[in-house]
Amino acid sequence: MNQFPSVSLLITHYNRSRSLHNLLHAFASLNCVFGEVIVSDDGSSPAHLDYIHHIQDQFRFRCITTERNRGLGNNLNKGQDAVSKAFTLYVQEDFIPKPLFVERLVTALQYMQNDQRLDIVRFYSYIPFPYLRPYDAHFSELIFKNFGIKYNKLHLYSDHPHLRRSTFFEKFGRYTEGVKGDTTEYNMCLSVIQNKGVVLLHNDYKRLFIQVNTSDEPSTMIRNKLRYSNFFLIKWARDIFRQLKFNYDIHWKPMYKKK
Repeated sequence: MNQFPSVSLLITHYNRSRSLHNLLHAFASLNCVFGEVIVSDDGSSPAHLDYIHHIQDQFRFRCITTERNRGLGNNLNKGQDAVSKAFTLYVQEDFIPKPLFVERLVTALQYMQNDQRLDIVRFYSYIPFPYLRPYDAHFSELIFKNFGIKYNKLHLYSDHPHLRRSTFFEKFGRYTEGVKGDTTEYNMCLSVIQNKGVVLLHNDYKRLFIQVNTSDEPSTMIRNKLRYSNFFLIKWARDIFRQLKFNYDIHWKPMYKKK
């Protein structure tokens, strides 16, 4: 049995109850037992809520929902507010942990307990981070360079699976509500940089989790296709715009300052 009594597993969910089931089943198959499991639901349909209530006894989690969809920021905020343990493992419902994750979670938790500088340990990413400093054989510290030309330097924070201190809001503030999910994530990236967050990323960042989006339960995040087009003129213009905007926002758009 892999017990993590000081860790709250926080899962955000919206209209993908089978995916949630698969995630919880995967943790159970890895014999992971957390101090508590909280599912923060963003006003899912009655059919999905019924299914969630159906599996509650099996997986022993607390479900916090709302009467209507209020967006990612609200869902993250109310979920984190419900956490009572010292550390939060945040996972969206469409991820599945791989067996190696348990070993790396043990290591990450030890690091956060022993190194008070650490704010976040990330376990997944779509792309490599541009500026790194080796931390050990498996993790690297993400380094923000003011004059680094690669604008992916912005993404110290990510909504992908990560371990963080449950006092996260005290240093970085709450998630922005009432905006699109991408904007919520972007603003938290700015806050983590501006408040000098210390973040580790697993070097082999595709080895610990797999993201699963099926035709029955596709991703609920709607994105502008122009943001991801590889047509060279669009990409060129987008890269210049992002370089200017990201650096301006990092230095002139303060998101949160501790009182």
